[in-house]
Amino acid sequence: MGQGEILVTTTACDSAAKHQPNWAFTPDCPVRDVLDRIGDKWSTLILVTLANGPHRFSAAQRAIPDISKRMLTQTFRDLERDGLITRTVFPTKPPSVEYRLTSLGETILDPLRALVLWANQSHAAIQEARLAFDRAS
Repeated sequence: MGQGEILVTTTACDSAAKHQPNWAFTPDCPVRDVLDRIGDKWSTLILVTLANGPHRFSAAQRAIPDISKRMLTQTFRDLERDGLITRTVFPTKPPSVEYRLTSLGETILDPLRALVLWANQSHAAIQEARLAFDRAS
């Protein structure tokens, strides 16, 4: 395997990977399907936030101050639909809602931690590359 290649072992991607180098562009590829969800910044930030424990809606919004209420609500719904978080409604007046990672959601934390570490370590180099690109454009 050459540098930069990724070994794909999922069935739907296997056949595509054997026949074409752009297996990720195959619509039925499970990797693509999952990355569509966890690859957006809001999902990643919410999952990292919930890694510290359950949060109510307002606490999650305070932890991610630049997310709108609408986007937070939609992302919570999407993550719940995918089985990565649970939503618990408590019968108080007014009702309170708490969000927490599921056991499946907890399995994404190690890869996310690696990504966050890489982003922190690479941020300066990426900023420099952007500046160089923008100057050349």
